[in-house]
Amino acid sequence: MSTRRLVACAAAAALCTGYACADGPKLGKPLTAADLAAWDISVLPDGTGLPPGSGNAAQGAAIYAQKCIACHGENGKGGIGAALVTDRKITSINAGEKSIANFWPYATTVFDIIRRAMPWTQPRTLSNDEVYALTAYILAQNKLIDENAVMNAETLPKVRMPNRDGFIVRFPEKM
Repeated sequence: MSTRRLVACAAAAALCTGYACADGPKLGKPLTAADLAAWDISVLPDGTGLPPGSGNAAQGAAIYAQKCIACHGENGKGGIGAALVTDRKITSINAGEKSIANFWPYATTVFDIIRRAMPWTQPRTLSNDEVYALTAYILAQNKLIDENAVMNAETLPKVRMPNRDGFIVRFPEKM
């Protein structure tokens, strides 16, 4: 293709692009900082991003019976959803062997997953207190915390998971 022809094509494309951008379909609305804040719910391993609230295993047991048992089974032993409570050891990289107690490196990740994605049929419908209580229940069922322990933004990051040192930290500066 000649240089002249290439310049002509580029100019035509620029004009068409400019026209298309200038008069778009007018769909949606600009996002505000408040709109974005509602979705900025990430929790880091050190607890950064944990919201106010608290809960214990007894409170979590009642919530679990109401909102989680249908998928995760009696006492978190598994059902149509993954087992949350198990004492088995990992012998391979098989996803079916991984559980909260034998694989997950941080208790804050348990909180983050519950808050972000549970219950499966109605994600993000649990209050912060309910998420802390469910996290406490699951950790207590796995014998990782005392069943009377209260989980909140201060205590949850201090829970030492058995597989904490089983991972290579990809972004150590975020720790």
